[in-house]
Amino acid sequence: MLRAIVTRTIVAVLLWATPTLAEEVVLGLSQDRVSITTNFDGSEILIFGAVKREVPLPRDSQLEVIVTVAGPSLPLTVRRKEKRLGIWVNTDSVEVDRAPSFYAVLTSAPLSEVLDDVEDLRHKISVPRAIRSVGAPSNIQDSMAFTDALIRIKENSDIYQLREGAVELREQTLFKTSVKMPAALTEGDYATRIFLTRDGKVVASYERNIDVQKVGLERWLYELSRGQPLLYGLMSLAIAIGAGWLASSVFRLLRA
Repeated sequence: MLRAIVTRTIVAVLLWATPTLAEEVVLGLSQDRVSITTNFDGSEILIFGAVKREVPLPRDSQLEVIVTVAGPSLPLTVRRKEKRLGIWVNTDSVEVDRAPSFYAVLTSAPLSEVLDDVEDLRHKISVPRAIRSVGAPSNIQDSMAFTDALIRIKENSDIYQLREGAVELREQTLFKTSVKMPAALTEGDYATRIFLTRDGKVVASYERNIDVQKVGLERWLYELSRGQPLLYGLMSLAIAIGAGWLASSVFRLLRA
């Protein structure tokens, strides 16, 4: 009897101490799989959802939404070029331990207004936070310049995206946006994260994956290059020779 009373008391204390989730995300995707074919030129994915509430909508603060889509993370080497004796040569280099192959951040308002630095550091939301670079050689004093250069190059290629105000939020409940994914995608799971924020603090989050895979001829060539590189090389050489011979024959016919 005493044990049962103690057990009920512990359960009651735990339930009282556990905060009730006031808001949570209900998410939908126009597609959760992207197929890369030989004529693949990119894809646009619609992300939409709603905010489910267990308590009435607070009136003293504004709800904001942040959406991130991250491709598989890979190690990278960032090199600096300098012009010496009229020739551009590689000089210094920094190893980046992990950088997303694709990364998009979409917000319902300017990122600096909807997310504070502490929450950004905790959840790795902004583009610089998503890149992990532990250290650099001792002879390099400006290692952050390499990370900034990497981000700039990726942004110019539309591989890294920051689209402030791209999330449409209606009545603090319904939201939607779209992510433009370029043609040069890496295979793997693309983590799609949704963050609800109030006063710069994350109050709820949700994550779901988008599967990106090569299919058809593109998949067959990829697996052949990995599984039988010698056969793949010989086949590529044969195709190059055949294309050259065909072009030469056509040229001779046109001259005749």
